[in-house]
Amino acid sequence: MMETPEGLRNVVCICRRCCRAREALRGRRTVPLSPQASILQGMKTLTEYLWFETKERRELVRLTDTVASLVRKSGIQEGMVLVSAMHITAGVFVNDDESGLHEDIWEWLQKLAPFGPDYRHHGTGEDNGDAHLKSMLVHHQVIIPITTGKLDLGPWQQVFYAEFDGQRRKRVIVKVMGE
Repeated sequence: MMETPEGLRNVVCICRRCCRAREALRGRRTVPLSPQASILQGMKTLTEYLWFETKERRELVRLTDTVASLVRKSGIQEGMVLVSAMHITAGVFVNDDESGLHEDIWEWLQKLAPFGPDYRHHGTGEDNGDAHLKSMLVHHQVIIPITTGKLDLGPWQQVFYAEFDGQRRKRVIVKVMGE
């Protein structure tokens, strides 16, 4: 049996069910939640799904105003918002909303993962191997702080949905969390 470190004898069980915590501690005493002990007490959440069907195969959609609106709708003053593409050929990122930079980003992604027929993935009947790799490079989600009820972005920062294999219906989840 693994010995629990001395500082973990009185463990706070977040789920209040003590399921895994009790098994892990093998009978060690758990302490009921107190307002100071739980980061979850008082936490509110709002979950919304944004649907996209882009006109182009490759497209950027600025989400900043939509995300800010959802933060206001949530009433959350301090916390964070997760914005996550729920598809493997799309991404979400934060950067400047400047057309020259957008073209630089597209060119950079095209150099690293060029559109073309030379992907093993295409052996499955698909033609979007590059889109999967571009999604990995941009990443599929961002977390943005919320301070005094507003997105806490830098002066030029904007939130974007990047579509790499569009012209079909896809979604993004926006999850606002905090107090």
